[in-house]
Amino acid sequence: MFSRTPARRAGSSQSREAWGSRPALVRVTTRALLPVAAVGGLAALSVAAPAASEAAPAVTAASHVPAARAVPDLGSPVLKSKQFPAPQTIAQCQADFGINCYTPVQYRVAYDLNPLYDGSALGRDITGAGRTIVIVDSYGSPTIAADLHHFDQQFGFPDPTLQIDKFGNVPPFDPTNATMVGWAEETSLDVEYAHSIAPGAKIVLAETPVAETEGVTGLPEMMNAEESLINSGVGDVITQSFGATENTFPGFSSGNYSSLLNLRYAFKDAYAHNVTVLASSGDTGATNDEADGQTLYSYRVNSWPSSDPLVTSVGGSQLNLNQAGNKITPDVVWNDGFGAGGGGVSQVFSRPLYQLGVRSVVGDHRGTPDISMSAAVNGGAWVYLGFAGTESPGVSDPGWYIIGGTSEASPIFSGIVALTDQVAGHRIGLINPALYTLGALSRGGFTSNGIVDITSGNNSFSGVTGYNATPGYDLASGWGTIDAAKFVPALARLSF
Repeated sequence: MFSRTPARRAGSSQSREAWGSRPALVRVTTRALLPVAAVGGLAALSVAAPAASEAAPAVTAASHVPAARAVPDLGSPVLKSKQFPAPQTIAQCQADFGINCYTPVQYRVAYDLNPLYDGSALGRDITGAGRTIVIVDSYGSPTIAADLHHFDQQFGFPDPTLQIDKFGNVPPFDPTNATMVGWAEETSLDVEYAHSIAPGAKIVLAETPVAETEGVTGLPEMMNAEESLINSGVGDVITQSFGATENTFPGFSSGNYSSLLNLRYAFKDAYAHNVTVLASSGDTGATNDEADGQTLYSYRVNSWPSSDPLVTSVGGSQLNLNQAGNKITPDVVWNDGFGAGGGGVSQVFSRPLYQLGVRSVVGDHRGTPDISMSAAVNGGAWVYLGFAGTESPGVSDPGWYIIGGTSEASPIFSGIVALTDQVAGHRIGLINPALYTLGALSRGGFTSNGIVDITSGNNSFSGVTGYNATPGYDLASGWGTIDAAKFVPALARLSF
């Protein structure tokens, strides 16, 4: 998981659109899961912020603090504040915290999604109807169904069909457990923002019983859950807001990558069934956590599953929007002091065929990310959390919080894939070959395919020199970001 933070309702015609309003259909099932190792530790980036009624001190990035890993690995820039009864405006966030904060209504404008929803782009409403997004999180959230309904009521979205599958003996929620609270935050972010982008898609939340940390811990349960759903015919796109540094897998230092490679079975299964798999690229730029979950590597590293060639790696960008959601300036690479978009070169995987055209950038190995979406804490997303936690940093009371990080970017892009599946009329599967074709075409002057280049910023972080955004593909933003009204039909056309 990568980061979080709190805001207020944006009133626009899109927030009041007639999707209807019905209670979410929730089905909870329990599935058998193979037992594996115990939980490891993890670190998080935290920032203290005041309650709405208090004076607002300057918001600064805190040091990389370890303790029990409260969220999925890759770092987790979290802006903590007492709950808000409703999302605040951008101006209020700037006054209280010195940062921007955005609603899903504003993201819809920024990514040009409304022409898809209202039918003006393709002559029919594209909402992700008939498609299913799978979200995988350790433990899940005890209040996710009610939280999603509250989120939908705030912005005028329809409640989706929400199916919760518990894989194995998922322990009951403990509000004093920092790890559980962190994963509950992650679950809310993932579900609410995947749904906000593809409001007509079904959501399947796969909850697993062991927290993912560094190395293999927690990942076998997650991969088993994904494989089980794929083989059951459930899911068109899977979003993963978690990852472990490649270097932390047993055997890595001796050149034995089997402990990592043996976990790829779910992705191979997804490829065979044309299921798209996404993963967040990370929140600490070109570096990431060491095995202790307390310190960052002092040199460039990469994380898995983002680095897997069968996965689309979703990096982080920073948006600068007005209250209506329109872009004031072009997107830049996320690097706002709270965190930075992950990106770099894998030490495990060789360059896949689809990256042949960018070999001058990636060399002989797999490069990440492939595409970027909103992830900045300074420009974070409003998320509703209905549970209370007592650890710090975390959630003190139910309410609205601001959250950032590439934990936000991957579920947002999962909604884009669900929309594309609907346009194509089938699962589009591994999108990377088509994505790199669109990127190459955009560099050749074909700008109508929805690729929006990011050419400013870098992902240097914590003293580790990262990569600069450049015209075309780069290891800070991938191909850049998207204009959905153009990108979705273009990607559908190239996906067979």
